[in-house]
Amino acid sequence: MSGLTPQIRVSGCELSRGEELLGSEWLVTNGLGGYASSTVLGVNTRKYHGMLVAAFHPPRKRMVCIAKLDEELRIRNVFYPLYANEFQGGIYPSGFHFLEEFSVSPFPRYVYALQNVKVSKTIFMPHGFNAVIASYHVENMNPVDVEVNVFPILACRHFHAVVDKWHNPPVFTQKINGEKVKIQVENPLTTIVVRAVHGVYNQSEKWLEKVYFREEHARGESHLDNWFQPGLFTFKIEGKSGGKFALVAVADENEAAADEILDEMPSTVYDVESLYEMEMGRRGKLLLKFYEEHEGLDVRDWLSWLVLAADTFIVEALKRSGRRGGSVVAGYHWFEEWGRDTFVALPGLTLVTGRFEDARRIFLTFVDYSSDGLIPNFVPDLGPQPDYGCVDATLWFVNAVLQYLKYTGDFAFVKKNLWGTMKAFFENLVEGVYAKMRVDGDGLVLHDPRMTWMDTVVDGQPTTPREGKAVEVQALWYNALKTFELLAEKFGEKSEAEKFAVLAEKARASFTEKFWNANMDCLFDVVDRDGRGDPSIRPNQVIAVSLDFTMLDKAKSKLVVDVVRRELLTPYGLRSLAKSDPRYMGVYQGDRRSRDLAYHNGTAWPWLLGSLTKAYLKVEGYGGYPREYAFKNFLAPLLTEQVFRAGLGNISEIFDGDPPHTPRGCIAQAWSVAELLRAYVEDIMLFRPKFERDVIGILG
Repeated sequence: MSGLTPQIRVSGCELSRGEELLGSEWLVTNGLGGYASSTVLGVNTRKYHGMLVAAFHPPRKRMVCIAKLDEELRIRNVFYPLYANEFQGGIYPSGFHFLEEFSVSPFPRYVYALQNVKVSKTIFMPHGFNAVIASYHVENMNPVDVEVNVFPILACRHFHAVVDKWHNPPVFTQKINGEKVKIQVENPLTTIVVRAVHGVYNQSEKWLEKVYFREEHARGESHLDNWFQPGLFTFKIEGKSGGKFALVAVADENEAAADEILDEMPSTVYDVESLYEMEMGRRGKLLLKFYEEHEGLDVRDWLSWLVLAADTFIVEALKRSGRRGGSVVAGYHWFEEWGRDTFVALPGLTLVTGRFEDARRIFLTFVDYSSDGLIPNFVPDLGPQPDYGCVDATLWFVNAVLQYLKYTGDFAFVKKNLWGTMKAFFENLVEGVYAKMRVDGDGLVLHDPRMTWMDTVVDGQPTTPREGKAVEVQALWYNALKTFELLAEKFGEKSEAEKFAVLAEKARASFTEKFWNANMDCLFDVVDRDGRGDPSIRPNQVIAVSLDFTMLDKAKSKLVVDVVRRELLTPYGLRSLAKSDPRYMGVYQGDRRSRDLAYHNGTAWPWLLGSLTKAYLKVEGYGGYPREYAFKNFLAPLLTEQVFRAGLGNISEIFDGDPPHTPRGCIAQAWSVAELLRAYVEDIMLFRPKFERDVIGILG
């Protein structure tokens, strides 16, 4: 692992960049949808930050159980706070002034140094548990004993909410047993257990009132929280010596379940170290497997970070059947399981990385979620039922099935588990069963205005009204029809294959006639119900070039790619609207209304660079120069720069369309990571899927 482990390190004068470092955030996940996260300076700037954010119904019902662990150092009866919290009047105390070094490799580590004492803290989560471990190492070079006090700071709330201490606050009850404290919470019902390794707990209750979250304030969201401090753990370090200790914390809705989790957690420092090595080893195996399967690929820190980042989004999920399955969290901190995002991301998350069993489990979970053949738009964190209000999630699902086959050749799995859902979708779409989408008389898909990925609403109106026939929906539909034809041929369903082929040709002819904008040498973004084309220059048209089965000839494909590069390309993504458009908004900030207006009207999206890379190389050829050009101009700025900023070791959801292209939205987005990783491995480095020619060749 040591030769592959990537590292991000901040030390020395770099730590003086206070405001900038408050925008640098780390993230550790547990494979259940839970996580730990904060900033380099240890100040929680979001309501979503927390030391233990547990997913009680994996990967849903995410609760901020422990907001922080705050430390103070006692030397000769003088107390030195090592922590920092922000209130509306400023940051107090500012313990980060004692911070000597911060690193992520791959877990976050804080090192504080003062008065001849050095305190380091490493934070990690055991995979598959709603638990977090903080492991400490203290070097005391003083002749006198010193003490480290650690204060668990509790929130106990849903991660979208904040605690109102004065109206219906949580009620905390403590049960102390030596080095362990069990805190039971009413409203919401939660049990949190924190155990010290080599420490003593003392009850000392107080509230930290009106903690301020600057990022939420900037977003126009609820931004004042109230935290409960139940007590403190004290650890003594003798003079001129070193010492190790740890805190292990778990959370669950059920007291017995919390006890059960804790019983499986370490009880000694050595156990903690073993568990740490186990978690390091798990990540090391992911990297080793990746580089072994891509022999000759240079080990690069940014590439290793992408592989590890891919792992953060792959989670366990409780299916509707009540059984465990696999799923994808679309983004941290606040995204849920989104069907569209999942299947855009699946090739990069699971196929490029060789995680085929994870891919199968994800497919099966979403088939379990499906309704009349429809893959859900999203599965809400707290809501009872999935939402099916989109036209393209199922189309991306079909494309992911095609990519899975190209990597595995596993037609048996597809036939047994997925083919029925795919055919049900086709039949219901053609027969007009779905309320808001259907196949029109021209063979193209007609849909309501908020059915695509550009789906935000302000004041009850779509900010990007795309009613009719959106360009990427038609591209995905044709790609799906050719995939259906391919599968029917493979499964010996000749009449079905012919039916799919006839409709595919009808769709292709209609698309060629209706979608070409001869005035601008590109595709219309939408063709409305009356046949009028929307000439807005948006990035959706590049998907019509990048898919395996395309309706465009090479000449028109090249024109589309040229327009997208000229009008929409930024160093960190494709703008969602050309700057020349009067509706263009180049900065994504402010309250929800302002952000929703900009979200698809100028904001730059990294995930689309995957489609651009593939489309560009399809028209320019996969020779050395085009691949070098594509890497340098489409991928390198994100991969070699942004992985080390904002969400450390990850890729943000969006960026401003205007320079300096500030990262916005989620600090870690599944399809941002996945499509960049896929594009680099498949298209730049030419590690093509093993069965690609065999699968595509079925149609001759």
